[in-house]
Amino acid sequence: MVPVSEPSWRKPVGVLALIAYIVIYAVLVASAADWLSTLPTALMVGAYLILGLAWVLPLKPLFVWMNTGRWSRS
Repeated sequence: MVPVSEPSWRKPVGVLALIAYIVIYAVLVASAADWLSTLPTALMVGAYLILGLAWVLPLKPLFVWMNTGRWSRS
């Protein structure tokens, strides 16, 4: 039988931090939309692809902290 542990407070706090981060990131990208629309189409598509994927990279330490209580795996 698998022992049941107390739920961690880090997961709800981490989810709130994740939601706040996504909202802030979306507002920043949306505020840059006027400037991005002035770029040539190929650059604009590239910029949106990069911005659409780049938001994930800073979240790895948050997920590690939520699961382990440390900011890095080492």
